[in-house]
Order: sequence, then C-alpha cells, then structure tokens
Amino acid sequence: MSTITIAERLKEKSDSLTRAERQLADIILMNYPASGLGTITTIAEAASVSTPTVARLVQKLGFSGFPEFQATLRLELNEKISGPIARRDVWADNAPDAHIMNRFTESVIGNIRQTLGDIDPETFDRACSLLSDRKRAVYVVGGRITRTLADYFFLLAQVMREKVTHISSNSNAWPHYLLDIKAGDVIVIFDIRRYENSTLRLAEMAAKKKAEIILFTDQWKSPIAALANVSFCNRIAAPSAWDSLVTCMLLSEIVIAEVQERIWPTTRKRMEELDVLFDETRFFRKF
Repeated sequence: MSTITIAERLKEKSDSLTRAERQLADIILMNYPASGLGTITTIAEAASVSTPTVARLVQKLGFSGFPEFQATLRLELNEKISGPIARRDVWADNAPDAHIMNRFTESVIGNIRQTLGDIDPETFDRACSLLSDRKRAVYVVGGRITRTLADYFFLLAQVMREKVTHISSNSNAWPHYLLDIKAGDVIVIFDIRRYENSTLRLAEMAAKKKAEIILFTDQWKSPIAALANVSFCNRIAAPSAWDSLVTCMLLSEIVIAEVQERIWPTTRKRMEELDVLFDETRFFRKF
C-alpha cells in the first residue's frame, strides 16, 4: 500500500477537482476513513452527487475503480486502529536482514522527511502566531503515551512565556481546567492512534468555549482534527510494536524554537529570572 493516504491524495488534488467532486471529498473526509466504506450509491447520496462523480473522483486519485479504492481504505482503517501486537506482527513478518538500528533509523528518517514535506508553511506559522500571542492563555494536554510529549512541550513553553498550563492526564480533573478556558485561548493536544475518547471529549468542550486547538496527531488523523484550527499530521510507523514519537517531538521542538524567537525579549527575561531562582535553590551543581 502507498505510504500516501487517500486523505492526503484528496488534499493534493483539491485544486483540480470539480465543485461536485470537492463536495464529495468533503463528505469522505468528514469521518475518514469510515465515511468511504459504504456502497458507491450511499456515498453518492450522502454527498448529493451522482454515482459517476464518485467513479471519476476515484480514478483521479489513481485507482482503477471503486473496489480498489475501498480496499485501500480498509487497509488504512486497519492501520489506524491496530494495537501494539498487530503492529509488531506486520513488520516482523517482512523484516529485512539489516540490523534493527539501521532499519529503525531509516524508518524514522523517512517519517521525518515525509512529515516535514507535507506541512504547509502557512499552517506552521499559524500555530506559532497563536502560541506567540501572550494575550492568549495556553493549555497543553496529552494521552496515555503522548503525555510525555505534552509534559516536555509544557516545560519549554512555560519557560518562554506566562499563562501556560499543563492539563493533568487524569480526565476527572479536566472540568476544573475548562472553567478557566476562554474564547481565543490555545489548547495544544497530542493524540495519536489508538485515539482516546476522553481526549476527544475535552477537545469538544474546549471547542464549545471557542478555544483555538493545535493538534499533533498521526497520518491517519485523530477525530480531534475535525475540531482543530491547526493539525500537524506526523508519520509515526516504525519497525516496532510501538509507534515512533520522534517526528512529533521534532516538530514540537521546531514550533518551540520559532515561538521563542518571536517573543525573545520576554523569553530572555524569564530565563534570566529562572537562573537566579535556580542559583538560590542550588538546584544545579556548580563547578
């Protein structure tokens, strides 16, 4: 199967689609990939287009016909929902003879190259502008695995600027944080497969309060993408039972680096004050 998802193909072809085809693409992307798994007639009816329109769009995406299109969607769905054991079995059955250090590194480098190549600079700048706006409070949250990324992002962001809050991974406490979220505040969410229902619920409640959502997700996209103002779709597959978080971390560090430069006078002052506090508490060893 191609490493390019059908969703990515739809976005690449968007400028060349007819009005009816764009209407159909929007329906497919609405609850992707499940929304494309009905019959050709039900998909056409859902988008209020003809069945020939569905057939033409499928061919524009490079498929010989609707059955091949749906077979690819099913493979994507299987990848999207697969757990650690299934992921390990996929690569183990086809593992080359090269050493794991080489195979894993090559996989991650490929993830990085494709992820960064797919990011629209305007999307990146939009995220950095939101995070640089000191009038907006910033909230950061992750899930069972991605909370490590959220913790790291929060630690660096909190040094750079004021009004940054790390939302606890305990969903029972989330209503307390939602009390303080205001329209225009920014919530940074890390959510990769298998997507967590509690994180989606948090995003839904934050969206109702008109918060701006920045999402770090994978190539299959968390359901939160439908609510997000900015989505970064990272390649995460690796020869392991676990997905690789390297690309997510790299991209979050690039975002942090750019925000730091945009508000450097504030960041520098905070860093200087923090060093004084560290000296007073003797937190770091002096040589």
